[in-house]
Amino acid sequence: QLKEEGNKYFQASDYEKAVQSYTQAIKLNKDKALQAVLYRNRAACFLKKEEYAKAASDASRAIDINASDIKALYRRSQALEKLGKLDQAFKDAQKCATIEPRNKNFQETLRRLGANIQEKLRIQFSTDSRVQKMFEILLDENSEKEKREKAANNLIVLGREEAGAERIFQNNGVSLLLQLIETKNAELVLAAVRTLSGMCTGHKARATAILHYLGIDNICMWMSIDNEEISLAVCNLLQAITDCLLGQGKEEHHGKEEAVVLDTKKDLRMITMRLLDMLVSKKVSGQGRDRALNLLNKNIPRKDLKDHDNSRTIFVIDNGLKKILKVVGQIPEMPDCLPLTENTQLTASVLLNKLYDDLRCDPERDNYRVICEEYIKSKIDPQDMDKTLHAIQMVSGVLQGPFDLGNKLLGMKGVMEMMVALCGSEREIDQLVAVEALIHASTKLSRATFIISNGVTLLKEIYKKTKNEKIKIRALVGLCKLGSAGGTDYGLRQFAEGSTEKLAKQCRKWLCNTSIDARTRKWAVEGLAYLTLDADVKDDFVEDEPALQAMFELAKTSDKTILYSVASALVNCTNSYDTKELVPELVQLAKFSKQHVPEEHPKDKKDFVVKRVKRLLKAGVVSALACMVKADSAILTDQSKELIARVFLALCEDPKDRGTIVAQGGGKALIPLAMEGTEVGKIKASHALAKIAAISNPDIAFPGERVYEVVRPLVSLLNTERDGLQNYEALLGLTNFSGRSDKLRMKIVKERALPDIENYMFENHDQLRQAATECMCNLVVNKERLVADGNDRLKLVVLLCGEDDEKVQVAAAGALAMLTAAQKKLCSKMTEVTTQWLEILQRLCLHDNMEVQHRGLVIAFNLLSAEKELAKKLVETELLEILTYIGKQEDDP
Repeated sequence: QLKEEGNKYFQASDYEKAVQSYTQAIKLNKDKALQAVLYRNRAACFLKKEEYAKAASDASRAIDINASDIKALYRRSQALEKLGKLDQAFKDAQKCATIEPRNKNFQETLRRLGANIQEKLRIQFSTDSRVQKMFEILLDENSEKEKREKAANNLIVLGREEAGAERIFQNNGVSLLLQLIETKNAELVLAAVRTLSGMCTGHKARATAILHYLGIDNICMWMSIDNEEISLAVCNLLQAITDCLLGQGKEEHHGKEEAVVLDTKKDLRMITMRLLDMLVSKKVSGQGRDRALNLLNKNIPRKDLKDHDNSRTIFVIDNGLKKILKVVGQIPEMPDCLPLTENTQLTASVLLNKLYDDLRCDPERDNYRVICEEYIKSKIDPQDMDKTLHAIQMVSGVLQGPFDLGNKLLGMKGVMEMMVALCGSEREIDQLVAVEALIHASTKLSRATFIISNGVTLLKEIYKKTKNEKIKIRALVGLCKLGSAGGTDYGLRQFAEGSTEKLAKQCRKWLCNTSIDARTRKWAVEGLAYLTLDADVKDDFVEDEPALQAMFELAKTSDKTILYSVASALVNCTNSYDTKELVPELVQLAKFSKQHVPEEHPKDKKDFVVKRVKRLLKAGVVSALACMVKADSAILTDQSKELIARVFLALCEDPKDRGTIVAQGGGKALIPLAMEGTEVGKIKASHALAKIAAISNPDIAFPGERVYEVVRPLVSLLNTERDGLQNYEALLGLTNFSGRSDKLRMKIVKERALPDIENYMFENHDQLRQAATECMCNLVVNKERLVADGNDRLKLVVLLCGEDDEKVQVAAAGALAMLTAAQKKLCSKMTEVTTQWLEILQRLCLHDNMEVQHRGLVIAFNLLSAEKELAKKLVETELLEILTYIGKQEDDP
């Protein structure tokens, strides 16, 4: 019975149910002959479902019972062919042809398989010979340069193809690639490493074998060399191997024999240990150190915090935290410094932050803190200033990473005192490190009070006396920062004695001076972030094209401080910070009590702000912001995202500028800002998106699938907590979107925007009511959802047609015209929702505005065409007279 049931399902092409019936039958059956038939039938189902490994397995079981089962043999032949096992498939087809020599189907299959096997062998032999030929050319020192380049490129391409990679691997290719690397010829080394990367990508077994053959020590040694291209290529190779070991490859398994389970934990641990050793080795180049840090950053912390396993992070903290701290504590100006690049120490701080964020509980965080404290304590030695200097530099580095931990380290006995003491040192290197540490420490106000009372005088002295530009610039930023933290007593204005423009000019000079290292120039940006709070300074700054371009260029570097400082300076220049409104009564009261009332600077008035925004747009600020948004999440903090969103909103103020913003990638950059970050930042970014969406062609502003991502931020602004302008511009944006496609209308409905749009149709504010009605008009193309039984939306649309506001009438009458044209049942329903329907319709048909009148006539036509009874009712009213009167008027197209 089950077998017959399975046959019926098979004939009806319901292969899943057929498999279920045959499987049950196999479990119940004890008869061997019937068992063979059931396996054979189930194999046919699996063939149809394209589950070829299962089909081959079932056919084999049928053949085990009856070796001459021709159907089972043929089905196994088909399955094996699909699995790429052509020689085995050929053998089965041959048996079938022997049993039934006159079967044309079997003869044709044999011919096809024979041809395919010949072709496969031809390709295989030609690939083998090609691989050999390439290696011969590459390893022959007398080969022509052009031939070698061509062979190298062909080898890379071959390594990226599965068949090519396997042929290279099977033909002693890894050994030959190692010979190429050992030539130390940069071109050959690059070609070999890139080929190996291709061979490892997505194939765990091959990647593991290559890792063991080359040896992790060799791979790390190649990554350590002072050649950026080779170092990066080796880094990519190690990443490809790591991806495979972590199970992130795209490998497909066919059949049981290939699904070999490899224990990768040991290899992953070995790679991690070698990368940590690279951090503190003097033999490793700055580039190599950066690569090791980047690999640790990318592969150690969890990608998803829902995954509970953070064992790799714990392992790195226990075995390598001190090594990372050692990198952070390096002082480039000292002779014993490890080779570094401009980004090494910041990348190490980012790693410290990521590891700290990846911890799950307080005991884990306490362990992290204790390791840091003990290591820093071991370095503080009043008798050895060089050693102490490294300790202070470490604290400075941690303050740029896990900030909370950095503040705890500042509270350690002697740390703050040592920082202030170093400021008073005669050695420039002591001053440099101490000033930097003071700047990072002064971000926390409770610490800043200690520094203000002890360090400000020292910083002033350093600034006035030192001739070292690097120290001077840092001292200035320290004073700016403390000025903003310490209020009027120790404020920057008091120090500058009214010469903030002079200081800003100096910062701009440093910023444009490319002969100064980037690490020092970044302090100039931070100084400007504070100095641009002054209206005169920001006005001069936006007019200085070279300084703006230098700042935008620095913003492209992976530096958390620079991103925040650039964003802060731009917020100041565009006046996009929150300002408290001064209550006139309180101002009068303050004047009466002879208290100082801050007055708005003339250059902070609207005309000046608009002029600055235009200047920034002309200088290419949008491209710089778009580049900043792409930064790693550890570098682009939520605070920086909020600042960037504020700047974008200020730039979008003038509708004429929105096209430029879209053209330079502003639309794309705003989407992630509207999705994540602080609540204020998300609202500002959503508002900027609404401004663009309100007047731009969505296909150009947000091409492809991106447009669907913009709907949610716009809907988030339809909220009573948002202001009227945000509501209005969001409605305009949604109106624009809802007129584009059915898919977009469905997306707006799915985001539950309908109830909110409906609420705004009852608003007292004319513009909001009009915008909501226009949006609803576009959405009614999805009629079923909109006017389903049990909602009053049709009544609302009819009543809005009787509004006095012409724009609302145009939108509502348009919606009603589309609804009554689309569904005949709505024509009779319209006459039931309100007793005023006829009066409203007559008013529409006699309207002075031609657009409204046209819509009214379309509605009348739809009602007359809908059903006989309704037409009779209408002809008995004054509508017939109205239509006769309009019909006699001069025709208007």
